[in-house]
Amino acid sequence: MKKSVIFTFAAVVAFAAAFVATHVNGQTAQVMPEVGQVAPDFTLPSQDGSPVSLKSFRGQWVVVYFYPRDMTTGCTIEAHKFQDSLKDFEAKHAVILGVSVDSTASHQQFCTKDSLTFRLLSDTDHRVVSEYGSLVDHNGTSMASRNTFLVDPKGKVAKVWVKVNPTNSASDVLSVLPNKGNKLVEPAS
Repeated sequence: MKKSVIFTFAAVVAFAAAFVATHVNGQTAQVMPEVGQVAPDFTLPSQDGSPVSLKSFRGQWVVVYFYPRDMTTGCTIEAHKFQDSLKDFEAKHAVILGVSVDSTASHQQFCTKDSLTFRLLSDTDHRVVSEYGSLVDHNGTSMASRNTFLVDPKGKVAKVWVKVNPTNSASDVLSVLPNKGNKLVEPAS
């Protein structure tokens, strides 16, 4: 009897601790996926309105990069760096998915204006940005933080970059992608 009471008490304490850790001021706290975890799946509309699902890219590397706003200086630099390296990513069997809280119309305008040919995904309800621990408030406006996740061909998070430099983001990801296989390239020290 004492063991079952102790077990029940321990379970209640663990649940309460988990609840407090994930709920702050009435809002769900964000937890960033870690290397080795299955990447949170999603389906979001791209700039042309077509749905894009992460799981549809199994068997390929997927770069999921979160960025604050379409057509702003840093976001334009980062998008151009990915666009300029697109053939290199494709040669390594990698797909690029940019994600922000902007609308599909905004993404379409951004792609047209800047000749972007990879997919930009619209997360207007902030669900995916939150699931990836990348939602921030900037002067009362919710937006994505500049974080990048590399998802391996099996759907697991292989590498995470936080608060990335838009100038180096594409080259940083490209430098760890293998030419063949599923093992990341270790940078030289």
